[in-house]
Amino acid sequence: MRVLCCEDDFETWRGQARGLLAEGLPPHAVVWEDENRPQLFAAEEPAPYHGGGAVTRVPGELIEQLRSAAQYRMPGRWNLLYRILWRVTKGEREAMLAGDCDGSELHRRIKSVSREAHHLHAFVRFQPVTNAADLDYVAWYEPAHDILAGASLHFAERLGRQRWLIATPRDAVWYDGAQLEYRRPCPAAWQARAQASSGGEDRLWETYYASIFNPARLNRQAMQGHMPLRFWKGLTEGKLIPVLLSEARAGSQKDGQAQGVKGKNGKTIRPARDS
Repeated sequence: MRVLCCEDDFETWRGQARGLLAEGLPPHAVVWEDENRPQLFAAEEPAPYHGGGAVTRVPGELIEQLRSAAQYRMPGRWNLLYRILWRVTKGEREAMLAGDCDGSELHRRIKSVSREAHHLHAFVRFQPVTNAADLDYVAWYEPAHDILAGASLHFAERLGRQRWLIATPRDAVWYDGAQLEYRRPCPAAWQARAQASSGGEDRLWETYYASIFNPARLNRQAMQGHMPLRFWKGLTEGKLIPVLLSEARAGSQKDGQAQGVKGKNGKTIRPARDS
């Protein structure tokens, strides 16, 4: 059994897979260690790949599918990718399709990764930094999959020359207003700066969120489908949601506004008389 470790890096895995294909090593004869989870019976050191052998052409579409699915974080993620790669190079192109057993799992992972990238864009909360000359905004985020490197470009395109940092338990990105720097593992100093800002208060946003909360449209299951519970602790408004849900169940909000806004008297405007 050939045992490899790519340190959860797609380009490293791709180079290893290229070497295995050149050797003609089938999927059942190779296994990838998970990062920080060595194989129990891993005794054989992998032979280094120095090129040579037959050149195998791989469809560009498959490479992009594998690159996306590689971000799906789970034990043994790299073994499936090599099995699909092996099958396609042997003429079984149906391994790329959702109707195939392996292809179905491939597309499920791609879909999950895409959804997690959407969650990053929707639920990351930047906090302003007022006492640093090198940074304008910082955020702490805990994604379920390794989507930060690719999905963070979204913010570089929208925040202009603002300088910001997003740190996670595994990796981080720092944008200096011109270039995006990706680090894995996340430097301890970056983690400390991001975690210090996590859970901060924003009274204006909290007041706004509470005032627009509409219990008449509340569907808890649908709400958690769009905003999973694991994100609540990282959201500024996260601590308000259970209170607002409780008030909605008790019927204390009939018009979908917080009590502080609802209780204010409106101003009567009389029509102007014709002169």
